[in-house]
Amino acid sequence: MAHVASIVYRPLKSGRPQDRYERVPAERVRLAPFKGIVGDQKGGSGKRQLNIMRAETVAELGAEGYHVAPGELGEQIVLAGLDPAALAEGARLKLGEAVIEVGIPRTGCARFEMIQGRPRKESKGRLGVLATVVTGGEVAVGDAAEVVPAVG
Repeated sequence: MAHVASIVYRPLKSGRPQDRYERVPAERVRLAPFKGIVGDQKGGSGKRQLNIMRAETVAELGAEGYHVAPGELGEQIVLAGLDPAALAEGARLKLGEAVIEVGIPRTGCARFEMIQGRPRKESKGRLGVLATVVTGGEVAVGDAAEVVPAVG
């Protein structure tokens, strides 16, 4: 069964180290509608509320030498056992009590290149997706991740 494998976030009062992403692991978080993870600096009202990746892709990138400890790829929520097709733009996923909507594919940036020490084109199409929070609620590591119908 597909499930939440890890959650990390950037606390509001954290710094911004140049050599890594500032992320703190969490067993449970609250997602706020149209904002993201409560207490996360990355949250906001735009399309970059959440960075979602598949655990299987994280493992593949790790085998290629990428730094893949929780948060090192810039991800916030990692899902294991999820069919890649479930991350198509417009798809909705129920994670714990919350529902998210998948947006556009996530791309690397200059900071990603500096932290990973590799050009972003090497990971193109494999850094997951951006998502928005449609229905808020608690999400915990181990919670099921399931596709739900989009509301017309």
